[in-house]
Amino acid sequence: MKNIFRFALCFALTATAFAADKKLIALTFDDGPRPYVLYGIKGPQPTPGLLEVLDRQGVKATFFVMGWRLTPKTWGEGRYETNIGVTCIDAAREVLKRGHEIEDHTYSHAELRTAERKKGEAWVVGDVERGAQVIKAISGTQPKYVRPPDWVLPDDARRDIERRGFRVLTISSENPVALRDVNSLDYLCAGAHPTKCPQPSLAEGVIRQIEQREKKGVYTHILAFHELNSTVAIMPEFISQMKARGYQFLRLDEYMRQVQPQVAGAAK
Repeated sequence: MKNIFRFALCFALTATAFAADKKLIALTFDDGPRPYVLYGIKGPQPTPGLLEVLDRQGVKATFFVMGWRLTPKTWGEGRYETNIGVTCIDAAREVLKRGHEIEDHTYSHAELRTAERKKGEAWVVGDVERGAQVIKAISGTQPKYVRPPDWVLPDDARRDIERRGFRVLTISSENPVALRDVNSLDYLCAGAHPTKCPQPSLAEGVIRQIEQREKKGVYTHILAFHELNSTVAIMPEFISQMKARGYQFLRLDEYMRQVQPQVAGAAK
């Protein structure tokens, strides 16, 4: 118990010292690439494109993509998404061209605990690796990070995936706070008539979560959003507010290069 307390105190002090000159956010988006979200929709009720919003704000982000989308001629899910004449592969290339990062959200986007029970651990590990392969075919580099759908991943599969060189992102309290995802809850704001969206707004809901972390001396955050039009709509306000509070936005790989050594130092 004393060791746990000592680590928590040491991490809090280190995080607070780190925060004196570093307030960092890794902005991440799951479930893409969705061309109609990334580029926006033209017409009588146009929607802004996420890539253009990020460009205007001077922000680079990280996109956790589903591998099945990165197959030829795929533009999205016909029942729920709008075909704007751009394939997911072309959208992914544009994401990379603009300086953003692409990481692994598995190939199938299946719920992995159920998948392991029905198909076995090898299938789960293979689903992560298959997702990485299609990303590498487009980006030319092997993904380093995996965010399992809904953060659900059996422990045995997690160990095998980590042995293969991936870092698994999680919301688990077992991880240091600075390396733990912040769930934006933005999926509760999707659709024509959402009833469970954080109030008074999604942006304020995320800011409240950040403020709670700041009270613990943590000024570095990995924010998990989704490629949703409702999320794109709040990004200009949210990013502007966080910049006004002194935050810098980084890709996840850059964030980890700066934050991980601080966390490792706190653990010694």
